[in-house]
Amino acid sequence: MVGEEVREGGRRPMATILCIDDEDSVRITCQFALEQAGYRVLTAKNGKHGLQLLEHQAVDLILVDIFMPEMDGLELIRLLHKTRPASKIIAISGASGVLDYLDTAKHLGAHDTLMKPVSLQELLDAVSAQLN
Repeated sequence: MVGEEVREGGRRPMATILCIDDEDSVRITCQFALEQAGYRVLTAKNGKHGLQLLEHQAVDLILVDIFMPEMDGLELIRLLHKTRPASKIIAISGASGVLDYLDTAKHLGAHDTLMKPVSLQELLDAVSAQLN
């Protein structure tokens, strides 16, 4: 968004963000806030669903919850870092011992981390920083 070249007619290309979180309320809130900020948002309920979406969709940024069923966020981040090295990833978690897991996420390839509960402003600031 900011920092991207402006296309003819003064319109900026819309960045696409994939939010992967097993909590419905987090996905809905994330989608609403980011769409209000002008982003296109896809959502997935777990890592496997996220990977399926990525087979058919190009995204600019991926938000990944650490603790999810079927495929946890750390496994997903490791896989995304290998298969999609250009993808920007933000890891999010609110579980106990979260700092250790978020630190591990950074070592596995996440570009930034956020600790739940995340304010909408924190989310928007982190997304903007990664897309610039």
